[in-house]
Amino acid sequence: MVNPNRFYTYAYLREDGTPYYIGKGCENRITQKSSRNCSKPKNKSKIIFLKQNLTEEEAFRHEIYMINVFGRKDLETGILRNLTDGGEGCSGSIRSDEHKKKISDAQKGRIKSEETKQLWSKQRKGKKPSEETKQKMSEKKKGCNHNMFGIPKSIETKRKISEALKGRKKSCYKKRKPLTEEHKRKIGEANKKKEK
Repeated sequence: MVNPNRFYTYAYLREDGTPYYIGKGCENRITQKSSRNCSKPKNKSKIIFLKQNLTEEEAFRHEIYMINVFGRKDLETGILRNLTDGGEGCSGSIRSDEHKKKISDAQKGRIKSEETKQLWSKQRKGKKPSEETKQKMSEKKKGCNHNMFGIPKSIETKRKISEALKGRKKSCYKKRKPLTEEHKRKIGEANKKKEK
């Protein structure tokens, strides 16, 4: 059973000890790189928990309270870089098919710069999936045809693949060594026997 009191609130501190960002999370959210409007401190001692063992509702309420106490820079009410008053988030949310389609459509055609690709590559190097993640991936792939993970191809897709491959030599023929005269003779004799 998932622990309902797994949430917490946290703060990122400046060198002088004042907070510049307050958030709510669970698991390793506090140390994750994410879409926040500010980066997390390089000095780990400047990343602190404010309250732990909270329900999600309690964590949201505490986040709202702390942001209200310290105020926001963008509204000229305080010192935090938060761009919202807190209390929002999508943990545990279930997206509708329509919402998923909108996200997918928004991502289509986006070209990532080489700099972005290198950054993603650097971030993922050395990261190994947890045993739980491996298990989930394994379960998802069970019973799949590993050719495109069992996705059926339409007649149109099959036709396009066929057209694209016409005139190409198969890779196995490219790698094959030339036949020796002895080998050719044996093949010839075997074929003659079949014809009889």
